Amino acid sequence: MKHPRMKHDQLAGMWTRHAAEWRDTAQVSSQWREAVDTDPRLLESRATKGWWPTLQQLGITLFVTREYEHLVLALTGAPSGRNRTTFFPMPHPSGLAVDRQARTVYIASTRNPNQVYSFQPLSSLLDRTDVKVPRDAGSPLMPSTAAYYPGSLYIHDLALLGTGRLYANAVGHNAVVRLMAGNRFEYVWWPNCIVVKGAPVFTRNHIQLNSIAAGRTLAQSFFSASSDRIGRLRPGHLNYPVDGRGVIFSGATGEPVCTGLTRPHSARLRNKQLWVDNSGYGEVGIVADGRLQVIRKLPGWTRGLCIAEDIAFVGTSRIIPKFARYAPGLDASSSVCGIHAISCKTGELLGSLEWPYGNQIFSIDWIPSSITTGFPFAVPLRKSTRETVLFYSYLNS
Repeated sequence: MKHPRMKHDQLAGMWTRHAAEWRDTAQVSSQWREAVDTDPRLLESRATKGWWPTLQQLGITLFVTREYEHLVLALTGAPSGRNRTTFFPMPHPSGLAVDRQARTVYIASTRNPNQVYSFQPLSSLLDRTDVKVPRDAGSPLMPSTAAYYPGSLYIHDLALLGTGRLYANAVGHNAVVRLMAGNRFEYVWWPNCIVVKGAPVFTRNHIQLNSIAAGRTLAQSFFSASSDRIGRLRPGHLNYPVDGRGVIFSGATGEPVCTGLTRPHSARLRNKQLWVDNSGYGEVGIVADGRLQVIRKLPGWTRGLCIAEDIAFVGTSRIIPKFARYAPGLDASSSVCGIHAISCKTGELLGSLEWPYGNQIFSIDWIPSSITTGFPFAVPLRKSTRETVLFYSYLNS
């Protein structure tokens, strides 16, 4: 078969285009071509009076995954008043876990295949004579590794247990897995309700097992799910029954310790208190006597929760019209995409940050701002020359 011969000028044009592609540092570091086209409107925010002072008081950088906008944000409250928002583009980021002792941030990118990125603060820049290396580049979080796992895992939450081992909710397998290097994982926990004829059912998502309240061990941990039974209808079906069907399982027994929830997410342990977002009603609260004790109701689908000292940071998302029946306790028209700082002691709202063009928040976690002030890409304007030098010569700690 003969192929049409291209003229020299056609070939030259094609080769020139190829040579110009994949030059943007955000694009290359995220392994995602569209990272270069992040819509700046998604980064616009408005804060209430108490928001930034709360972060300044705690001295933290707060990380937020916004899954449907393919963004991870870092929010730093600086004592100097120079509050800072930075970002890293990533395909559909979901779970987020921070190893504060190892100064490492793990983020799940949940497309097919699933990926888990690790980030560490920049420690130094290589000595170069072909570029002008800044004397003080600060300590931005730079990517260290990216690991690939089967897309069927459908990773949601990430958590660190024991000696810093990384675990994930394999929602597509109704189980919790330990993630290992080289595309490997192992099943480490699942609830009793998925055992059929003596064997666990790992072949399809049946209960939306989606978060980990990490204790020291799996037995001391807890796990949220949308149901405690395998039924004919599955999560994702528009008529999947959700109202009051959600539970939190005990890691020790594999049985529910809390019932009556609606699409719960982001279970977390604080001392001996078990916190959880009751997403379908826009609530966050504490488990007491097998039921949810509501601490605060918020304007949106509550998902994303972390606690720093005595302050809980809770995310709210807009209601996706297609799945409005999953949120029977919310008014879709008044839902907002934002984060809200709440006193753990009183339930008082201390401050909020909202993104007018935002959509979905999945996970929130924090690290001391003395370790890092966030990602290398700045809001509102990227600084391409600085980014180029950073990625050209960086070494992680």
